Amino acid sequence: MSRQKIMYTKKLSEYEEKPSKVFKKNGDIERDFYEKESLKLQYELVKLQKWVIDTKQRLLVVFEGMDTAGKSSTIKEFSNYLNPREARSVALTKPNSKELGQWYFQRHLKQIPNAGEIVFFDRSWYNRAGIEQIFGFCTQKQHEHFYHQVNGVEEMLVDDGVLFFKFYLNISKKTQKNRIKDREDNPLKSWKLSELDYKSMAKYHEYEVLRDKMFGFSGTAHAPWCEFDANDKKRARLNAVRYLLSNIEYEGKNESFITGVDERIVQLHNKGKYDGECNYLA
Repeated sequence: MSRQKIMYTKKLSEYEEKPSKVFKKNGDIERDFYEKESLKLQYELVKLQKWVIDTKQRLLVVFEGMDTAGKSSTIKEFSNYLNPREARSVALTKPNSKELGQWYFQRHLKQIPNAGEIVFFDRSWYNRAGIEQIFGFCTQKQHEHFYHQVNGVEEMLVDDGVLFFKFYLNISKKTQKNRIKDREDNPLKSWKLSELDYKSMAKYHEYEVLRDKMFGFSGTAHAPWCEFDANDKKRARLNAVRYLLSNIEYEGKNESFITGVDERIVQLHNKGKYDGECNYLA
């Protein structure tokens, strides 16, 4: 795979159909439109997986983002119709005592895809860039050491042929508050809530600072960060799939349909420069 690039286009269904059939009054997309567009993308994802299996590729997609931004539901969007024998989602629990004594990346790298496999990380080693730093689950020295190593680790993955994508789902503080309230009121979603969610909401601005630091240090040419405005989950999901498909030359791709992404929703961070001392070079 060549280096990732972002292709903005207006040749998207949401701009080619009547706005009244696409958008609600609040600007979010209608469910009927979303389901129709999503199904078209599912056909392409099935083609992609067949190509991954046939050519023994390894595809790894990391999902990060604000709490309640929709990481799990976006992974579900990708995996709905994929063969589960060759596609899996990884959501690691907190490290046990043995893992705490290992190299930080070790337990994550055990999960990287085998030949012919697609793996989605629901959070990743970037816990050390955000939540661990905010709540004191790592020391400042460990946080800085993470940034000494992460670009080299990711460059080795890419150099070894892993198709590697990093997606960040971003939402406003207001959206986060509304989604937490929705989980409180919905017994089917209450399991998603924890005490840490409320603490994280209170530290929203600290997360913003660390998010931008992460983009600056680890949004590199070989492993860029692709940021999605996920205030409308459905638009973020569609554009996440579009971005992935547009950056892989799989067999049978419908080039007339996979044309790029929406500039209103997607932003690429690939200019990061790291000097080895945890300093960002403009």
